[in-house]
Amino acid sequence: MNKPSFLTPDPRPLNPSPWHAQILTLFPEMFPSVVGQSLAGRALAEGLWKLDVLNIRDFATDKHRTVDDTPYGGGAGMVMRPDVIAAALRGAEKQFGRAARRVYLSPRGRVLKQALVEELVAVPSLLLLCGRYEGVDQRVLDGEELEEISLGDFVLAGGEVAALALIESCTRLISGVMGNAQTVDEESFAGGLLEYPHYTRPPEWEGRAVPDVLISGHHEKVKAWRQEQSEALTRQRRPDLWTIREKAKKSDKNG
Repeated sequence: MNKPSFLTPDPRPLNPSPWHAQILTLFPEMFPSVVGQSLAGRALAEGLWKLDVLNIRDFATDKHRTVDDTPYGGGAGMVMRPDVIAAALRGAEKQFGRAARRVYLSPRGRVLKQALVEELVAVPSLLLLCGRYEGVDQRVLDGEELEEISLGDFVLAGGEVAALALIESCTRLISGVMGNAQTVDEESFAGGLLEYPHYTRPPEWEGRAVPDVLISGHHEKVKAWRQEQSEALTRQRRPDLWTIREKAKKSDKNG
């Protein structure tokens, strides 16, 4: 497979201790999936980050390898047992050392945003517990002090897809993964703004032309246009982000 070429190398120093993602799941065959492809996959193969996946069912103790049971108080569905989950967490700790942060992927958790992604990739290791069924017994979440993180206000069948999304959002921030560091610095949510529109060849397509400023060769004008577009898009599509940005600017002025 041909490796992509990059115009600008990433000037940031490589991390001598690769970021380590540990996954606890009932479906280990779902990994690495998309994070084993493209830039993240190449970086994984080159040792810029590490991935280990453990099957929760391997920590069950009965002959049927049971990991769940009916909920106390009644109700639909099954709940993942605290003893099995605790054994899996401790098994991961015995094999890899205790992860710097341990996360249960849950729709009731703290919503994953770019600032949180930057926190998670800054730690040396991250353990992600992927639930299934109706979820995990609360006692093990409390006893093992797992923090809960959500992709947003919707429900998935399990935590695996959320884990993959979280891993991809983190790995692309690791030094050396993205060939051009400027790519990370200018995209959506950098500086609290949505990203500006992009254009490439041909210069005109189905009667739609590339904005003149982008082919002017005037770098300062291009930079100003992109900033204006980012601000306009943020005001229009994400007024919540715009309000936060404006409050921060006022606070800086008053500080």
